[in-house]
Amino acid sequence: FEAAADLASVEIADDTMCTRFCARVIRGVAAASSPEWMQRRQINSGVRPISAIVDVTNYVLLELGQPLHAYDLAKVGGAKLVARRAEAGESLVTLDGETRKLDEGMPVIADAYEVVGLAGIMGGADSEIGDDTVDVRLEAANFAPLTVRRAARRLGMHTEASHRFERGADPELPPLAIDYAAALIAEFTGGMVCEGRIDVRPRPWEPHSLTTSSAKLSAFMGLEIGIDRMVEIARGLELRPE
Repeated sequence: FEAAADLASVEIADDTMCTRFCARVIRGVAAASSPEWMQRRQINSGVRPISAIVDVTNYVLLELGQPLHAYDLAKVGGAKLVARRAEAGESLVTLDGETRKLDEGMPVIADAYEVVGLAGIMGGADSEIGDDTVDVRLEAANFAPLTVRRAARRLGMHTEASHRFERGADPELPPLAIDYAAALIAEFTGGMVCEGRIDVRPRPWEPHSLTTSSAKLSAFMGLEIGIDRMVEIARGLELRPE
């Protein structure tokens, strides 16, 4: 098995806009349609099926709430992706065919040479998946809500991905989502998932403590709930009441 780290690399140049960046590589994929059950579920959710690879990223987004993006590995310059801020004068043709002039400081994903995506909003057309794609590079990252919100509003772009990131996505989801998506893509396209997951995380997330009372929670919810039941609910949500 080839190792993903031998074929691709990831860098976070600004950890105030990107707190985690995961990547996986799937080699030897063939053009295919997603199975009928997946297409039906997407259509019922208002999403148009496109191809097996794109459909998987959309399906995992709908199921887990974690946006993903798939790149044609051969179209990523230097096989490198960098989460950084846009520089003055940069632009990008996005997947919808529009040329976007970027303000300095906007969150972007770049390869070794140029911008290839708007971080947390939409990918670029030059590195998109096509019928001739052989090797796929998957991205699952966590972007700062305020950074994505400002860029999306400035550009007038509101996407399924930006809606999730603007509201705060779970920083623990990227590895779960990308492993799930990689397995589905390999199954549907006949490809092989390369060994290892690239996972760059310069600032690990730390749990937060919240102090409240049963009276405050009951007043907030407008429903009287006993303390024992509150503890039971909290544990069911994987919280740790003390």
